[in-house]
Amino acid sequence: MPVALAVAVSPRLAGLLSPAGWRAVSSGRPLAALPGAAGTAEALRAEGLAVAEVPDVATAGDLAGDVVLLVPAGEPVPGAEVVAGAPEPPGARLLDVVAVMDRLRSPGGCPWDAEQTHASLRGYLLEEAHEAYDAIVDDDPVGMREELGDVLLQVVFHARVAAEAGAGRRFDVDDVAGDLVDKLVRRHPHVFGNAGPRDVAQVEAGWEEIKKAEKQRRSPTEGVSRSQPAASWGAALVRRAGRVGLPTPAPAELSAASPEELGERLLAVVAAAESRGWDVEDALREAVRRYAGELDAEAADRARG
Repeated sequence: MPVALAVAVSPRLAGLLSPAGWRAVSSGRPLAALPGAAGTAEALRAEGLAVAEVPDVATAGDLAGDVVLLVPAGEPVPGAEVVAGAPEPPGARLLDVVAVMDRLRSPGGCPWDAEQTHASLRGYLLEEAHEAYDAIVDDDPVGMREELGDVLLQVVFHARVAAEAGAGRRFDVDDVAGDLVDKLVRRHPHVFGNAGPRDVAQVEAGWEEIKKAEKQRRSPTEGVSRSQPAASWGAALVRRAGRVGLPTPAPAELSAASPEELGERLLAVVAAAESRGWDVEDALREAVRRYAGELDAEAADRARG
C-alpha cells in the first residue's frame, strides 16, 4: 500500500526531530528510511526502534502496514502526508563544508589538498579576500556569493590543517567558531549584557576598552596587520592613534572636492613617481613604518612618565 506518512529529516543533523516528527516515529507504525535519511534511522535504532532500509519510495510502499517513511528534506513522496521532522537552522550547510573538507584531507581524498600547510595556503587567503573585496566594490551579488565562499573555504581549510597538528598547535573549526562567538558576545555588552543602549561612538569606544583588556597589548601598533597595503596600514594606525590620544601626522592640505577627485590626484602622484623610477607602495610603507615606530616610542614614554 502507499506510504501513509513521510517524515522529512535532515541528512546533516542525524537524530534531530521536531515534536511532530517524534510523534510520527513513535506512533507504533512500521518505520522505513530512504538512503538519504540513514543517519536519523541509525539514531532511532540506537533508541530501540526498528527501521527498515529501503532504496526508494516504491519499495517502501510494498511493506506491510501504514508505513512511516523517513525521507531527506525535499524528497517528494506522492500521495503521502509529509511532516517536517527536522527543520534545519540557518547555517546547517556549513556542516557540509566541514564534511567535504574532511573528505578531501582524509586518506583516499585529494592528494593536493592532503599536502597543503598553513604556509602553502597563506597566499590563497589574501588572494581570495582581495577577490571578495573586488566583488563588493563592483556591487556584484553573484560574485560576492562565490568569492565569500572561497574565503570560507580558506577558513575551513586552515582549521582542518590545524586539527592534524601536534599538541600545543592543534585546534579545529569548532574552536575557531567558539572563539568567534565568545568574542562577539564579549564585545557587545550593549546587546548581550547589561551595558544599556549606546550610540555608534560609544560602541567604538567600548570596543577599544574591551580589546585593550583582552589583548593586554604593550604597544599601540600591536595587532595592526603590517602585510596589508601601505595606505590601509597607515589609515589603521592613524585611526587607532586618534582613539587613544596619540599624535597623528599633520594632515596635508586637501583641496580635492570629492573622493573621485582625490583618486585622480593620487593616481597622478603614482604616475609622477613611476616616471622617476620610484615605488609608491615602498615609499609609503617606509613612511608608515617610521610612524609606527614613533607611536610605540610615544606610548612607551607615556607609560614611564
